[in-house]
Amino acid sequence: MRTRFIAAGAALLALLTSVLAMTQSAQAATGLHVSGTKILEANGNQFIMRGTSHAHTWFPSQTSSFANIKSLGANTVRVVLSGGRWTANAASDVANVIALCKQNRLICVLENHDTTGYGEQSGAYTLDQAVDYWVGLKSVLTGQENYVVINIGNEPYGNNSPSAWTSATKSAIGRMRAAGFQHLLMVDAPNWGQDWQFVMRDNAASVFDRDPQKNTVFSIHMYGVFDTAAEVTGYLQAFQTAGLPLVIGEFGNMHSDGDPDEDTIMSQAQSRGVGYLGWSWSGNGGGVEYLDQVTNFNVSQLTSWGQRLFNGANGVKSTAKEATIYSGQPPVSPSPSPSASPSPSASPSASPSASPSRSPSPSPSPGGAKGCAATYTVTNQWGGGFQGEVTVKAGSSAVSGWTVTWTYANGQAITQVWNATVTSNGSSITARNVSYNGGLGAGASTSFGFLGSWNGANGVPAVSCAAS
Repeated sequence: MRTRFIAAGAALLALLTSVLAMTQSAQAATGLHVSGTKILEANGNQFIMRGTSHAHTWFPSQTSSFANIKSLGANTVRVVLSGGRWTANAASDVANVIALCKQNRLICVLENHDTTGYGEQSGAYTLDQAVDYWVGLKSVLTGQENYVVINIGNEPYGNNSPSAWTSATKSAIGRMRAAGFQHLLMVDAPNWGQDWQFVMRDNAASVFDRDPQKNTVFSIHMYGVFDTAAEVTGYLQAFQTAGLPLVIGEFGNMHSDGDPDEDTIMSQAQSRGVGYLGWSWSGNGGGVEYLDQVTNFNVSQLTSWGQRLFNGANGVKSTAKEATIYSGQPPVSPSPSPSASPSPSASPSASPSASPSRSPSPSPSPGGAKGCAATYTVTNQWGGGFQGEVTVKAGSSAVSGWTVTWTYANGQAITQVWNATVTSNGSSITARNVSYNGGLGAGASTSFGFLGSWNGANGVPAVSCAAS
């Protein structure tokens, strides 16, 4: 957020040191890690971030916030820290923050806020300085790879010379790995985190390759730049098409630079399995007080933004799943990353304006074993194009796969799809599950989305669902 915020003995010693190093490396490798576009836990379970940010560096006494954030269903908290631009958070303080996260069964994303707006805002630190801070904290971070993500620097470039972000970020990642950090690293975009010049998007592959562990996730901040469904969808699709991991590290429901499309941000994150973290719990100032999710850190006083984020459609409470490191759940067989359809331009010339959702078209309720139901909804529509979503729900028995079919009556055509494999035969459409979302427990549901074209009318078709 911009305003924030003797020979035998020596040989034995060498052997012991080597064994210790290998043990530490093997242990570290079992922490949170990237696999394709996904973030996985040590046991192979996918972990999707759902939560908010807490400005700890400015409000260090508000430690009850961790429990309160958890009480609203979050599985992750992004914690604002400083290495000296503001009052520095010492190693003892950071160790306590990690303990609070673990006590409240939250994954801890620790971020250095000193870099905010570098090159444009006076006093901002470089990413190199941010790495110095993390190196100073290494003693309390080592061993926490299952619980801690290191967000190297918040919004590390403003709008002046954002192209420098690429080399600076590569250098920061290289220094972190050379210092021995094994954690999942998170890197924010330039342009105050919003990447409106697409520096991060267009250079993400080379930055990711700079990490010898291939364990870096990219973070986009969505405010006024992302005020249409097309912009949100296009940006997320670009990373999915590239096979690179992305999270929405910050977003709000309004902002001085425009009106973010939080509904699409949240629905797209949910349908694509992308993590999101709202900004922020409480204590905003400088004219953006409306981004507070609770008033005066009081969990009983949710603001309208807090209600939307935690309790609304595709919100934290209904979509967050606690990290299995806290529940001791067994590992799953890792599934391959989703294959994405080729993406059109990430910035369509025709920006959609939100329209009221069409009445969904459900298939008959599943009646017996291996049954399923599907519901088709037009979520957004604009001149010549639209965005749709289909929710698939298993019946009274678990299913291992599903197929949804429908026929368009008005000449519509699907141009892009995610979370399903779609084939067409004229106006007849067949959508099948992909490897990671076919297995559903009794009564469980999943969804897939798509972009399409239409001309003249865009009626909602009847859909049917078959399960195996």
